[in-house]
Amino acid sequence: MSLWPPPRSSRHSGRRVRLPFVLGAAALALAAVVGGVTWALWPDEEQPLVTDGIPHSYAGSWSGEMAQYDEAGELVTDWVVRLKLDEGTDRGSADLLPLDCRGSIVLTERTDDFLVFEYAETYDPENRCIDESTLTLAQQVPGTLEAEWVGTSREGTVMTSTGTLK
Repeated sequence: MSLWPPPRSSRHSGRRVRLPFVLGAAALALAAVVGGVTWALWPDEEQPLVTDGIPHSYAGSWSGEMAQYDEAGELVTDWVVRLKLDEGTDRGSADLLPLDCRGSIVLTERTDDFLVFEYAETYDPENRCIDESTLTLAQQVPGTLEAEWVGTSREGTVMTSTGTLK
């Protein structure tokens, strides 16, 4: 007679031990996918989307010269902007020439009198442009847009640019 118990078979125990781990990993993967999809579809509370989108009268390609002023009202520079606005969407694009900057704009407010967009820079190779700003467009005369662009420079100076786009 031995003081030690006889060895147990390990032939089937590996399968039983792995099953809870496999099921747990699958549940975690499923939760991550569902959570990611929910997060991607959930609207950003800081930047509410406007469900009506860009109206027909604002849609299209627009360009014009902008005059940029600092807080003291001193002219800083003149520049040209090209906007592309797609009807029914809440997004567009902006090229700031000759500053060589590009960005995306997202519609955040729409009234009968104006549209407000948040601008986020996507291209600035010379680090000259304001990264984030607010663009307000108003159509007072058919075929033109009055534009006001307001943002804060890296140095903390509030810059305001105004112009007419056609």
